[in-house]
Amino acid sequence: MIKKLLIANRGEIAVRIIRAAKSLGIATLQVYSSADKDMLAVRLADEAVEIGAPPAAQSYLNADALIGAARDKGADAIHPGYGFLAENADFADKVAEAGLIFIGPDGDTIRLMGDKAAARQAAERAGVPTVPGSSGVITPQEGAVLAAEIGYPLMIKAAAGGGGRGIRVANDAEEFAKFAPQAATEARTAFGDGGIYVEKLIANPRHIEVQILGDGEEAVHCWERECSLQRRRQKVWEEAPSPALDEAARAKLCASATALAKSVKYKGAGTIEYLYDEAESAFYFIEMNTRIQVEHPVTEMITGIDLVAEMISIAGGAGLSMRQDDITRAGHAIEVRLNAEDPSNHFIPFPGVVSGLSLPQGDGIRFDHGLYEGYAVPPFYDSLLGKLIVHGADRKAALDRLERALGGLKIEGLPTTAPLFLALLESPEIQANAVHTNWLEAWLNTHPVSPSPSSRKEQIS
Repeated sequence: MIKKLLIANRGEIAVRIIRAAKSLGIATLQVYSSADKDMLAVRLADEAVEIGAPPAAQSYLNADALIGAARDKGADAIHPGYGFLAENADFADKVAEAGLIFIGPDGDTIRLMGDKAAARQAAERAGVPTVPGSSGVITPQEGAVLAAEIGYPLMIKAAAGGGGRGIRVANDAEEFAKFAPQAATEARTAFGDGGIYVEKLIANPRHIEVQILGDGEEAVHCWERECSLQRRRQKVWEEAPSPALDEAARAKLCASATALAKSVKYKGAGTIEYLYDEAESAFYFIEMNTRIQVEHPVTEMITGIDLVAEMISIAGGAGLSMRQDDITRAGHAIEVRLNAEDPSNHFIPFPGVVSGLSLPQGDGIRFDHGLYEGYAVPPFYDSLLGKLIVHGADRKAALDRLERALGGLKIEGLPTTAPLFLALLESPEIQANAVHTNWLEAWLNTHPVSPSPSSRKEQIS
């Protein structure tokens, strides 16, 4: 069993991992850059050690420094959280080679499922529907030929991509000739791999994903989440279960995810993502994330399962603690991401000092965060401050609770994206669940968001 866990991440996910580890009786070791010496995770962990300068390449992305800290402080396992090195196969290999436990799948599985073209092939072998497109990495020239066969519009994607990087939409052959080299160049710059593949563009789909757990032999699903509200292909609002699915579609979707997880002998917590064509009641595999997701709390709220604790236990050799029949769901959950950004000014990131903090209280309300009064949000990293999650008996009850919880959340000293969500709650389309992956971008073009009180205060000062 794991005795001491090093958390190779920062912010709210580091706090989340610390709490899960402590619930299992595992000692915690938090690493931090010199810019993060005052973050909440450092205060909560049993031990903390500085590993480098503020730039992530010199700290949170420095594999040797992370492994060295684990050895020096007697940690026997490393949890990467999400982002940074969470889906880096070479890092997972190095952790194992150092005699430590990596909380997640092994390097080979990360490579397989992290390469979107290879993951697509794995999905096809498991019988999971995929979007019509190339079966592997192709050159721009090969893509042009295939594009003519598939038909436009289509998406050009980086095989090693993520976070919306290395993606282009081509509406005709002329655009394909222009955008394919651009996508390859962006992918090579961002990920060190210029491989691309192409997919038929599904017009206005929903984005639905299935949470799975596996122990290398068996796998179970923990139902699905919907993540269709996106800005620049980044999720901002998630729900569980998906309001778009009936029980027959839900069962088929979740069964396909479990089949894929079993076929690759998946170990740990992972997410299999799909596009859902509501008009055709058809779903298509798009990728697998071999880590814990930012939006995992909505699944925890409807199932009662501590996903982070489960993945730690699995990595420690405990195996799955539940069978599929044990996993039930109740009610509806919604999560919104609170970023240090000004939604009234093109979502400009806005680091600063949290001069006041008041958190909403009550049943069915959860706020995962790394904040406290006086905390200085550094400018070097992602702008995520925390995640507000609510649970209700049904979707309407969850929406009502979200509105009350947002009203009770006060983060003073810097603007946040809270006004965006209050504005969205007034939208008839949100209330009626009439959204898709392209809806939010169009809505923002015609619905400017008012500044938060904190934003106005900063402008006056």
